[in-house]
Amino acid sequence: MKPGDTGAVTAVPAPPADSSPQPSGAADRRSLAVMLLLIVLGAVLVLWAVGRTWASGKVSGLDVGATGSDITGAPGALALVGLASAVAVFAVRGVGRVVLGLLVVLAGAGTALAAGLGAGDSAAIDADAAKKLGLTGVTAEQVSHSAWPWLAVLGGVLLALAGLLTVLRGRGWPSMGARYEAPTAKRAPAPKDAGTPADLWKALDRGEDPTAT
Repeated sequence: MKPGDTGAVTAVPAPPADSSPQPSGAADRRSLAVMLLLIVLGAVLVLWAVGRTWASGKVSGLDVGATGSDITGAPGALALVGLASAVAVFAVRGVGRVVLGLLVVLAGAGTALAAGLGAGDSAAIDADAAKKLGLTGVTAEQVSHSAWPWLAVLGGVLLALAGLLTVLRGRGWPSMGARYEAPTAKRAPAPKDAGTPADLWKALDRGEDPTAT
């Protein structure tokens, strides 16, 4: 300590702790990836299940059966709606994402409901029996139902979960970059100042082009 110092020590305040929240970009990207996985997996399960035999039986010794698509076309159509939303989610923002998410929730719920109702439906195999025998009012016997409808139900549940995730987290997800947006017209640059009339004459006398930029 030098002579004349009062001995007082000035306290240097510590820098304030950074209390700002951490960037949520990584969390948003993870939730977006989960949503896409749920939609793709759910749609694949539904489309695979509806192509399988849901009900089978016999009539006059003839085997008859019906696939999920024969029983109901709703699960396959709604699964395609959900699958299309995986692309559409990048084209909308804000409230549009919420509306899209609600649409996927409804598509998933409708898929699960239609598949569940079709799990015990026998009308389609009766129609198949009538077609093969060329008769009307034919009823198949020894009817059995497979577990494929319940796989479609599971796919519908996954679609509904993807839609719910879109409603809750979709506003923070990235969207199409600016390069995909419509280009805006660029303003033409202002012409270079050619100077006063006297400057123009002087340039002409020197053999210069006064209009050159």
